[in-house]
Amino acid sequence: MSILIAVKGWNPDHWIHALKAQAPDRQVVLASEAFDRDAIRYALVWKPEPGLLKSLPNLQVIFSLGAGVDHLTTDPQLPDLPVVRIVDPDLTQRMTEWVLLQVLMHHRQHFHYAAAQAAGQWRARRQWGAADVRVGVMGLGVLGLDAIRALKALGFQLRGWSRTPKVIEGVQTWAGDEGLAPFLAATDILVSLLPLTAETTGLIDARLIDGLAKDGPLGGPVLINAGRGRSQVEGDVNAALRDGRLKGASLDVFAVEPLPHDSPLWTAPNLIITPHVAAESDPVALSAYVLSQIAGHEAGAGLANLVDRKLGY
Repeated sequence: MSILIAVKGWNPDHWIHALKAQAPDRQVVLASEAFDRDAIRYALVWKPEPGLLKSLPNLQVIFSLGAGVDHLTTDPQLPDLPVVRIVDPDLTQRMTEWVLLQVLMHHRQHFHYAAAQAAGQWRARRQWGAADVRVGVMGLGVLGLDAIRALKALGFQLRGWSRTPKVIEGVQTWAGDEGLAPFLAATDILVSLLPLTAETTGLIDARLIDGLAKDGPLGGPVLINAGRGRSQVEGDVNAALRDGRLKGASLDVFAVEPLPHDSPLWTAPNLIITPHVAAESDPVALSAYVLSQIAGHEAGAGLANLVDRKLGY
């Protein structure tokens, strides 16, 4: 039973080596090379060519090598097969590290002190405590909950918003359309870890930005997005940064990647841009996860972390 690797924008050699090292008895093939389509039972994919998976007659399970699955659900020819999300402690830890870094960069006024250093000036500012700052997390899945856990340990006031109601000890939560406005109004730093669905596409727009708290200690709201690029309206984010409605932002995801050279976001004030690296997939760690799922599937056990096609995650 062969395993197919179909990844776009990544070096597939790392995945080949990791899988063969951990499962030397299995055949691992690349989509970019000639292979026996009838032999493929499992596919590990990131942005595969539309129609590729449909062309594999004996495919049984699809593994999405990333936190999101919209790169698959937008394929009109996606076969009606189980799609497994990657839920791994390594990936979760990497995302939490990035979120903590970005929250702290804005909270500790990084842009002010970097500018002062560049100018050779000693310009101290009042520093508020974490307990004075309200951090709101949109998306309360595995990644969101872990980010909340880490932020809570630092003493921030935590809020949460999700599509359906969630109960988190020590965290005020809201849900659905009716809960969005009060959630935003109580948020100084907004962290989006949302999946991309019909409901979240374009959700972070001028109206949402204008709904964020304006009375917080940072002098204005901050946006942090490591969810999906198409959940934000980049023109609205750019405008809000330039006119001061956003005090700052950190973006790891964009509608078009790589971010085009002529995007105005490159020169937007108080914006940190990272090239979709918040939670890079580690081939060694994630290969072990995939192989354990395959072993369970072949033994007749159920698959974990299956995507709900109707929900889109």
